[in-house]
Amino acid sequence: MSTHHPIAIVGAGLGGLTLARVLHVHGIEAVLYDLDASPTARAQGGMLDIHEDSGQSALRAAGLHEEFRGLVLPGGQATRVLDRHATVRSEDDGEDGSRPEVSRGALRDLLLGSLPDGAIRWGAKAAGVRTLDDGRHEVTLADGGTFTADLLVGADGAWSKVRPLVSDAVPAYCGLSFVEAHLPDADARHPRSAALVGGGMLFALGEDKGFLAHRESDGALHVYAALRVAADWAGDGAAVTKSAVLEHFADWDEELRSLVADGEGPLVSRPIHALPVGHRWARAAGVTLLGDAAHLMSPFAGEGANLALLDGAELALALVAHPGDVERALAAYEEALFPRSEAAAAESARNLELCFAPDAPQGLLDMFASYGAPVG
Repeated sequence: MSTHHPIAIVGAGLGGLTLARVLHVHGIEAVLYDLDASPTARAQGGMLDIHEDSGQSALRAAGLHEEFRGLVLPGGQATRVLDRHATVRSEDDGEDGSRPEVSRGALRDLLLGSLPDGAIRWGAKAAGVRTLDDGRHEVTLADGGTFTADLLVGADGAWSKVRPLVSDAVPAYCGLSFVEAHLPDADARHPRSAALVGGGMLFALGEDKGFLAHRESDGALHVYAALRVAADWAGDGAAVTKSAVLEHFADWDEELRSLVADGEGPLVSRPIHALPVGHRWARAAGVTLLGDAAHLMSPFAGEGANLALLDGAELALALVAHPGDVERALAAYEEALFPRSEAAAAESARNLELCFAPDAPQGLLDMFASYGAPVG
């Protein structure tokens, strides 16, 4: 037997959780369906810089900003830019504090803990979505169950099952892949790498490749080796060997190579995909998208998580502002969503090219200089 909900959200990531939380603050309940078996079924990734005018604004709307401040990593905004010889070309201590760093997992836990019991149905993977003759939307789950909703929100990420209700767009490979490595307890077990990265974020860039690394709140280093390679370069599986990665960095400084060579645990390849810049859709009754489902982009503008948080808050506030008129609320939400996500996606695409241009890291240095950041 199918269950019906006035508001159903597919995906319990940051955006979906923020939507549910802000609705809850205003006395409107929604149910979330998520494919994970439990909140702890998988790791939630590394650090996020949360912007004042987007992510932090959303957390204020959710009534969680003070709790968020308690999760911030002191000194996490520090940024270093190196070339392939490990020469420091720019260093900023990040003391302005406008984009504090927080663990994605800790932020997600904060949002999870702010919702009422039973708000999330775990182990509920959406397998298909369709619109019924009466205008409601039906979601079929992988276990064969179904539910319907008057308002269905796709917060289900890059490969959204809800997106086809409003758009034929599919993510395309950006030509760049990350290989993720992890160095736990870095100060004690990997002191050279810890010193190299410093207290916050490291960019070590060259033409078509580079290393990005950041310090996590537990003292680990999260490392991404970035490579311009074919989407399937790693083969059928996600795991890759250190030698396969390091052969791309044969003439790079040994300390930079150690960020991967000394990694503990398996390396994981993560091809970077994006939706078309300016992705939008015609108003479709009773359904909308947020976060990566709406505007997947590369991480080179630092906007993905921030926009997901803001999308969730803005959609909730639009529904609150237009009680009983869902279509007016959705139209208002999307009117603001489309231009802001287009601007961020365009910036992300430009920055990806800038970071791995033939003169890298010069483009990034010039960009930071334009912001007033110190450049060596």
